[in-house]
Amino acid sequence: MRRTSSTVVVVAGEGADKVVSGLAALHNVRALVAGDRAPAELTRAIAGAGTTYVVHDADPLADVRDAWVDFFDQAAPHGGLEVAIESAVGGLAAERLLLPDYYVVLDPEGMSPTRRHWWLGVLAGTAPSRVVPAAASVAAVSDALAHLSTGRWWPADVTGWLRGLPKVVPDRVGLPSSPRM
Repeated sequence: MRRTSSTVVVVAGEGADKVVSGLAALHNVRALVAGDRAPAELTRAIAGAGTTYVVHDADPLADVRDAWVDFFDQAAPHGGLEVAIESAVGGLAAERLLLPDYYVVLDPEGMSPTRRHWWLGVLAGTAPSRVVPAAASVAAVSDALAHLSTGRWWPADVTGWLRGLPKVVPDRVGLPSSPRM
């Protein structure tokens, strides 16, 4: 999986595009609002940024996130999550998609419980220091950027991790497995 020389940060949540736009004035930050850009076009822009931080609002796992939430909220037919996972696996393998170094999640306390579990359970459980909650403001996200901590990156086997997501149940994320009798 490709990594860039910049620290790539996805700002996710309501109003992410406005927050990302507001970060453009910061020194050493390239702010990219996805808008109508295709994922591959955005990936090329991120890879060629050459700044300390590249901040954008195009979550490469958005379809997986939405399908995972719908699957556990029983709001979608069976198979949608698996299709989203395979699409993401293909996009990552072909380098049309690029996992960020960090996610800054705007106002997670205002999200539905299952969506909040995606961010603060599934993703944070996989790479705890890589998911940072913040208020939905330019100042709060700017402060979060200044205080990003290091920690383990996403799993080495991203494909296996993604394909295992249908078994990652909300409210059970991060809990030890019960012993089998």
